[in-house]
Amino acid sequence: MQKLSAFLLCMFITAQLLAQNKPKIISGIIKNTQNEFAAGATVKLMRSTDSVLIKTTVVNDNGRFQFKNLSSDIYFLVISGNAYKAYKSVHITVDEKHNETSLPVIILQPAMGTPLKEVVVVAKRPLLEQDIDRTIVNVDAMISAAANNTLEVLEKTPGVTVDNNGNISLKGKSGVLVLIDGRPTYMSGQDLAIYLRSLPGGILDKLELMENPPAKYDAAGGAIINIKLKRNRNPGITGSIASSYSQGVKPGIYQAFNLNYNHKKINWYGGVTYNYNGQYGNDFYDRKFYSGNGELTSQVLLENKMVNKTSGFAERIGLDYAITKKTTIGFLLGVQSQPRKSNFDFKSNSYNDVFVLDSSSAGSSNNSFKWNRFSSNLNFTHKFNDKGKELSGDVNYLTYHSPGNQYFNNPNSNNFQYDQESTIDIFNIKADYTQSFKNKMNLELGIKSSLVTNDNDSKYFDAAYSQVYYRSNHFIFDENINSAYVNTRKNWKRLGLQLGMRMENTHLKGHQLGNAAVTETYFTQHFTDVFPTVFASYKLDSTGKNTLTLNFGQRVNRPNYQQFNPFIVYKDNYSYSTGNPLLKPQYNSQLRIAYQHGQLLNIALAYNSVNDLIFQTTEVINNIYVTKSNNAGRGYMVVLGINLNVSPYKWWRMNNNIQVAHLEANGMIGTEPFHPKTESARLNFSNQFTINKSWSAELSAYYTARDIGGQSITSARYRVWAAVQKKILKNKGSLKLNVEDIFHSWITEDNSLALKQSSFYRHSENDTRRIGIAFSYSFGKEIFARKRKHTDNAADAEKTRVE
Repeated sequence: MQKLSAFLLCMFITAQLLAQNKPKIISGIIKNTQNEFAAGATVKLMRSTDSVLIKTTVVNDNGRFQFKNLSSDIYFLVISGNAYKAYKSVHITVDEKHNETSLPVIILQPAMGTPLKEVVVVAKRPLLEQDIDRTIVNVDAMISAAANNTLEVLEKTPGVTVDNNGNISLKGKSGVLVLIDGRPTYMSGQDLAIYLRSLPGGILDKLELMENPPAKYDAAGGAIINIKLKRNRNPGITGSIASSYSQGVKPGIYQAFNLNYNHKKINWYGGVTYNYNGQYGNDFYDRKFYSGNGELTSQVLLENKMVNKTSGFAERIGLDYAITKKTTIGFLLGVQSQPRKSNFDFKSNSYNDVFVLDSSSAGSSNNSFKWNRFSSNLNFTHKFNDKGKELSGDVNYLTYHSPGNQYFNNPNSNNFQYDQESTIDIFNIKADYTQSFKNKMNLELGIKSSLVTNDNDSKYFDAAYSQVYYRSNHFIFDENINSAYVNTRKNWKRLGLQLGMRMENTHLKGHQLGNAAVTETYFTQHFTDVFPTVFASYKLDSTGKNTLTLNFGQRVNRPNYQQFNPFIVYKDNYSYSTGNPLLKPQYNSQLRIAYQHGQLLNIALAYNSVNDLIFQTTEVINNIYVTKSNNAGRGYMVVLGINLNVSPYKWWRMNNNIQVAHLEANGMIGTEPFHPKTESARLNFSNQFTINKSWSAELSAYYTARDIGGQSITSARYRVWAAVQKKILKNKGSLKLNVEDIFHSWITEDNSLALKQSSFYRHSENDTRRIGIAFSYSFGKEIFARKRKHTDNAADAEKTRVE
């Protein structure tokens, strides 16, 4: 009842936050010399001081354009299109005295048959931009991204960390929820890493990093990364081609083709991608075992070598159809096939307490899996007016199917095989309502319901291919989450405030099916939570260049089905893993204060606390490491972050990102006290060089000090990468050459922490040093359709819209 009362109270406060100030707006009407509306013309809003592109929009069917929610500054407009000569406006001042600028009618002159040359933007958009509730990463500012996959792009992103298992964290917060164009992938761990490796970096537009996301987003995950794909909204037929090849020890190939047809009421779009990704990994372990009084009893040296190959195609096709000027419906269909194969060789030597060899063993596993994905989306958007009053809805169905087998060859014992089949079915429906008010007030309301069923069937067969039932497992996991949210944003003269509240009702059910040797078991969990968010900003001067922000939010990390599944999975002779049906959700709270000086400087101090901390813990049973997830108590983290964008010269832009953190946890792992603490630092330096109009280059470096991960401490490491780009084909194409991890220094070294009667050292290296080349080309004309009704993709319901 208290949670419901708090939720209703937030809605009441939202309704009271009305005042009588006007938002900062630039608007106007554009026509041609025939007095016809120039529908479809592209309007770019540029900052006068450095010609940085701020926003882009397209003239609607009535010749109108509008930019909303602007900061105080001096701007100018650049209007372009093949049918017209380029137009550059006079300087436009936006401040408290000029907060709503309606320009006189702009008349575009015909191009007289001469192709329009693109207006040169003097300064590129910076790598990082700051908003009140997120950091925006402009991927095009990373020249090297074109020859990388999406997971590799994330590894280079300031504040983002990807470990050797593909687990992603944002500024120290684990359990990150990854969205693609605002939609959850419903994948985690290794499955998510495989999927992100299949997405070429050349199709990425931007990344939105949200340490403390607003209430409209699901509360799951320690933070959110929203990956936004490129989408051409110009009318007519437009498209792009991207192709890259990289070579390390193993090759990597990424190809992408995107096509868009936008005419009158209809906007068709689609794309095809192909990828081939080869990887190797070498792990060396030194494990020591001790008696109860701390004396060494034995030692195992273990070496694992892995070669992994994935390849596949992905296709998607979508349609937006404008039924009326105010109502648009759409659908999006996607299919993907991503088979993968891996070979895993292991060998071990066991020694006694005086390092005399006792025994040796060796073996291998060959894994072959198919991975198929189908996704479908139906959506609608209805705009009640042109002032931001809008209702949108989405219905989504996704299914993942992954059959395969793992064959283990172990000469010292019997060979065996797993036949596995995993199916995930996801259905969700959501509706969102937004309304903007004249007094700088914005209100958002929404509801969502989702159903997820994960069916994982693993059959164990001996060397004679007879099923061994006590080692077989069939686990079904169902999750149902029903949620509602309210979020409001209000701006006064200098103060900005965003309040949100999200309520989520969760039902979990795990079912381990029985067989001839395994007893059938169930578990269920039901809980309802309320997650508040608060964002406040205050302008220290009238121009808004200097701003203080404060935000607070709470989130939850729910265990995934793999962490619940109690079945034991075999890795090698000395390493198993299993799930934990008693695992509880992890709850996170964050308080953050920051100072922002334009896009030049951001300094932030954050305090994060965690209850029921989920850790991958390891227990030693008969010299075998058994790993599973446990709730290990409480933890907290204090993080100081500094981001500096500077241009020492016109041709040189630098982004420097520094994070310094103190991490500490307090709890129990089994019978052992668990109280790790450490100081950590991460430094990311990115340099972009403009050599001339067609040549540019990049030189970047990343360093991380020692860090805690589960029951291990990872030593410091660094990597350096470089790239060069040449614009070709009248600036519509580009060639890029890049080198990754130039010194092959991105090598992981771990030492154990709080492990009962054992310790380990691990050395791990992967295929991180690579050289790559990439080609991209955009084609198509801007054909101005005077009766075009629709410019936005209604399927992208959770996007930040360009007004």
